[in-house]
Amino acid sequence: MPDLLHSVVDVLAAAPLLTVFLVIGLGTAVGQIPFGPIRFGAAGALFVGLALGAVDPRLGADLTLLRSLGLGLFCYTVGIGAGNTFFRDLRRQLPLMSLCVVALIVAGGAGILYSRLMSVSPAMDSGAYAGALTSPVLDAAIEAAGTQEPAVGYALAYPVGVAVAIVIVAAVINRPWPGRRDPRPASADGITATSVYLLRRVALGEMDAFRQGRIRISYLERDGVTRVVHPREELLPGDKVVIVGAPSAVEAAVEDLGTGLDKCLAKDRTAVDYRRLTVSSTRVAGRTIAELDMPGRFRGVVTRVKRGDLDLLAREDLVLELGDRVLAVVPGDELERAADYFGDSERSIAQIDAFSVGLGMALGVLVGLVAVPLPGGVTLKLGVAAGPLVVGMVLGRLGRTGPFVWGLPHAANATIRQLGLLFFLAAIGLASGPDFAAAAFSRTGLAVGGLSALIVVVNAVVLLAGARWAGVSAPRAAGGLAGLVGQPAILAFALSKRDDERVEAGYATLFALAIVVKIVMVQVLVAV
Repeated sequence: MPDLLHSVVDVLAAAPLLTVFLVIGLGTAVGQIPFGPIRFGAAGALFVGLALGAVDPRLGADLTLLRSLGLGLFCYTVGIGAGNTFFRDLRRQLPLMSLCVVALIVAGGAGILYSRLMSVSPAMDSGAYAGALTSPVLDAAIEAAGTQEPAVGYALAYPVGVAVAIVIVAAVINRPWPGRRDPRPASADGITATSVYLLRRVALGEMDAFRQGRIRISYLERDGVTRVVHPREELLPGDKVVIVGAPSAVEAAVEDLGTGLDKCLAKDRTAVDYRRLTVSSTRVAGRTIAELDMPGRFRGVVTRVKRGDLDLLAREDLVLELGDRVLAVVPGDELERAADYFGDSERSIAQIDAFSVGLGMALGVLVGLVAVPLPGGVTLKLGVAAGPLVVGMVLGRLGRTGPFVWGLPHAANATIRQLGLLFFLAAIGLASGPDFAAAAFSRTGLAVGGLSALIVVVNAVVLLAGARWAGVSAPRAAGGLAGLVGQPAILAFALSKRDDERVEAGYATLFALAIVVKIVMVQVLVAV
């Protein structure tokens, strides 16, 4: 049996690709096992990697490139997906950003006190701080300490930090605490449409709900003739219209304008028709609804946009992405021309634009390599994680630059993100396995494990309690905690529990900021 085990290990050591995919497969299975109310999901690859890597150090050798590639792809696709929401809600993010800085400093101080009580060296403390918060700042800690001791603390603290953070996120993400400054997005309640009989005259340009993008109006029936409403229309008593929006917004609009109809105007498709059209044309992707000029181009309107599992109201400032499915309401004779304009081809979006992805990733890695000197001789590098994330957020906000469309189809984004995450977790688990096994059950290992849990808990208490006090919603706070900790698996877990755009926005908000603070903090911890 020992000979067979050695033979298997030799095969795995000689075929790193086989080892990585074995870890991914087994890790995914382990991630589906329930531990009480939670499942670890993609993080299962980390724990299987740690176990397998502990068997033989050769299994985790030479995986640096794969780890960096996986982390870079994950962070870039998160940035692309969250960029538009982040910049749109930047003012809402400021309380969370301030809390992040305070939490990291307080947790560092708590770690210093604990380390002195438990006789953990400053170098080990700095490594544990980086590992508990799964931050790509280990190199800064090693350089400041002048030894490899921080790497051992990192390996010991890393899995503890992941597990504790996932448990905390599981307990928080669906909490119904009031987020007075962070209301639920319209997509969270779904989109509905109602036919309305008007009892008063109103100009759409003077109607707050319409002007502010809380509702869309599509059909207009006047004197027995049905057509698509124009955005500068003046509606008259006796008109019949279709109002689209979140249930609460539609209900308020009906009360303001008139009364609901039993008849659905959209069922009569004689003069006006509608269809879900897939955005596959690069001339449409990356543009806002307003830039399409549907009233001028097709005498029509877009009322909804299906993105993944979310049904979004087609606000004028909504940027369309490849793979979106828009609900276009147009005169019947314009429907095919509208379909040609949007592309309406599922086959076309099955292939990603490798040029834009490659160029975006290259820009992200390049930004991550730039060294920025800080006071006290400290040098800041965003690295392969925060660099692609920041660039992805900027490109996600831009949508397109001339002929270049930066966005990715939702399905492609999710697939690349998942693969990147699994490669990263498998590689880091295999590489950290030997150090983890060597010290995990020693006195130092147990002390560092407790230190890791303390650091994560203190950060969570400060951030989450402060977020609740500041009126930030539970989903955004949970995503923010995942970003502060810096662990992609925690974000993936949070999204598996709640499909809410505020989760990703919170993650993207704090990820890069937290890295800057951590780079400073690990060097402070070594010095004290």
